[in-house]
Amino acid sequence: MKAAASKPVIRQYELVEKLKRYNPNTDEDLVNKAYVFCMKVHGQQLRESGDPYFHHPLEVANILADMRLDHYYIITALLHDTIEDTLTTYEEIENLFGTEIAKLVNGVTKLSQLELQSSSSPQAENFRKLFLAMSDDLRILLVKLADRVHNMRTLYFVKDPEKRLRIARETLEIYAPLASRIGTTKFKDELQNYAFEHLHPEDYTSVMEQLANMPQTQQLIENINNDITKVLEDGSLKVQVFGREKTPYSIWKKIQKRNITFEQLSDLMAFRIVVTNLQECYQALGLIHSSYIMVPGRFKDYISTPKTNGYQSLHTTLIGPYNQKIEIQIRTQEMHEICEFGVAAHWHYKQKTKNKEYINPHEGTQYSWVRNLLEILEHTDNPDEFLEHTKLEMFNDQVFCFTPKGEVIALPKHASVLDFAYAIHGEVGNKAVSAKINGKQVPLRTELYNGDQVEIITAKQQEPSLSWEKYVITGKAKAQIRKFIRTKKSDQFLELGKTLLTKALQKEECTFNEKILLQNLKGSQYNNYEDILISIGEGTLSTKDVLKYFQPQVLAIPDDKIIKFKSKQNTENLAKISIKGLIPGMAIHYAGCCHPVLGDKINGVVNTGTGITVHKSSCQQLAALSLNNEFLDLTWSNSDTDDTFIGRLKITFVNKQGALALITSTISKCRADINNLKIINRSTDFWEIITDISVQNKDQLQNVQAHLRSLNLVSQVDRQ
Repeated sequence: MKAAASKPVIRQYELVEKLKRYNPNTDEDLVNKAYVFCMKVHGQQLRESGDPYFHHPLEVANILADMRLDHYYIITALLHDTIEDTLTTYEEIENLFGTEIAKLVNGVTKLSQLELQSSSSPQAENFRKLFLAMSDDLRILLVKLADRVHNMRTLYFVKDPEKRLRIARETLEIYAPLASRIGTTKFKDELQNYAFEHLHPEDYTSVMEQLANMPQTQQLIENINNDITKVLEDGSLKVQVFGREKTPYSIWKKIQKRNITFEQLSDLMAFRIVVTNLQECYQALGLIHSSYIMVPGRFKDYISTPKTNGYQSLHTTLIGPYNQKIEIQIRTQEMHEICEFGVAAHWHYKQKTKNKEYINPHEGTQYSWVRNLLEILEHTDNPDEFLEHTKLEMFNDQVFCFTPKGEVIALPKHASVLDFAYAIHGEVGNKAVSAKINGKQVPLRTELYNGDQVEIITAKQQEPSLSWEKYVITGKAKAQIRKFIRTKKSDQFLELGKTLLTKALQKEECTFNEKILLQNLKGSQYNNYEDILISIGEGTLSTKDVLKYFQPQVLAIPDDKIIKFKSKQNTENLAKISIKGLIPGMAIHYAGCCHPVLGDKINGVVNTGTGITVHKSSCQQLAALSLNNEFLDLTWSNSDTDDTFIGRLKITFVNKQGALALITSTISKCRADINNLKIINRSTDFWEIITDISVQNKDQLQNVQAHLRSLNLVSQVDRQ
């Protein structure tokens, strides 16, 4: 790959004239002051290309000026590297250019510092910090995106190949999606194409060569342009029609997604029809559909239901002139500028109507995604989870559904009812039990489609379960479910730790005294009593290690504050630990080697970080496990439970037609459910199967065994 030829850098008067052409109220003196200051402080610094360093901030400012942004952006762009790369301080910027510009420059500096750390820090943590930094003011993100665009234009000059790949990958995975999210298609396309060129150079070269070998394409685009323009003008509409080839990156992505060759692509061209007003959008659509063949299922109305980044347009795909399959977008001039420049265009139009230099982007509904991501950040402790959830938020296509009151909820494609519930509010999601879609009751896992009206049905006693994560795809829903599970798990580990510690104290005939414990905790890694109990419940701290914290010191402690466990009767009553109330899969796990069910004699093993694994007392693996782990006597709660348990049976039966059907129907008649079934041996005379059966307790499992043994075809039924 060869470096792109450099073009003359924009000069001071050219930049100011450009600003004044679209904003006569530009503070010319302040812009000139920033221009001179930028050149002075960067002095003799050079970029890797060998160009003077100040060329870079000038080009970033020029990119933002092309978007017709106000002088706050331009000055921030000119100064964006001064704090980081020169001796300039925040206070100096504030004194010379004001507090607002100083804050913007400082915000961009923080993002740049994150990039420098990214080679040694996890990408997830960097992205988390990046989002926090830019969420206060989206102007910071716009300047940073312009900075990244210019850096990608000159990425060839970076000598370290690993650094080039890291920057390109970061651009494709983080900055391009963020550009898309704020609607700046111009930035998104350029960032994707440059990243594609560096990450997949052979594929990029192949696509570019094949596009170059299609010289007739440009003539074809011009001919189709003229044909569409004539159709619309004959319908008394004055329009502008723009035709173009799709970007190299989007072409490559289609090839990858559809698993086809370049030659098999039929929709390489896209056309934009720009009309005067909203009414003409639909008039143009009618004329186009009446003149050409529409491809079914490819029409989308993003005018009545805009995308979350504010994008509006009518999309349709046609078999157009010259029998070509083409994609057409119809929009007004304002919609077109918003498509190209996104958030910048929104502010530009608001300035026209409100005569304000800056409008807070958080005011608009199109920035609800910012609030959604901040909510994910609030509910996610792990940076990797945050990166996972935010990528989900940014990359998915959308469906638009409605609440019973008609409010539009935008969700990713393939979202479920449960995603919809969490999109309304976290507590609505947590308490959801079912829903009605278009008046018909459906389960939470039901997939949603465009236009569905959804009513969520909730119940006070409902709580999220571990299985819910399988039913959701939005980052917000996943973050809320995981937060609830973490909190619930922590509560369970707390109760479990309390029980385990009580048992250990009884066994050693120790005295429990919280005051002594807290006194001895000083200087340890544990902040309070609850931290110790949770660690015991998790298995990261053994009860043997914690007993040392109860060694008495010379303290004046009232007798009524001391709990003594020296009574033999107390020891016997609490000799076994009840596992009532511990949700399977959280603080307690049922062993897969012996499949204990309610009613079995059981013991437990404390595993580091995961709580207790419950085994049948007769389990052959229990003895080996208890040598290296804490061994517990357990008992089932005496109270009734709605929990189900998995019992495993090995069944040997005669190989005759209908035998397997008879066995499964017999299990069903015993009101048990088959969770899994595996054939382990098959011969001419006999079959052997292993089946996992969901039951309420040991009695129900024994009832299933008895009914199976009564069948003439069954020779043996053993519990595994």
